[in-house]
Amino acid sequence: MLHNVPKLISYISHNMTLLPGDVILTGTPAGITQIVAGDIVECEIEGIGTLVNPVR
Repeated sequence: MLHNVPKLISYISHNMTLLPGDVILTGTPAGITQIVAGDIVECEIEGIGTLVNPVR
């Protein structure tokens, strides 16, 4: 990762209120391809569940 996660959370929380369930997207490193139709994006919170989004 390019940024330290605790520092990223601190920076964001100084500009807006973070609530339980909020998701912070950090992007991807160089060399990763774009999301295209047919891809699936998943976000998991341990102990809660997984959000699965197919890309159209």
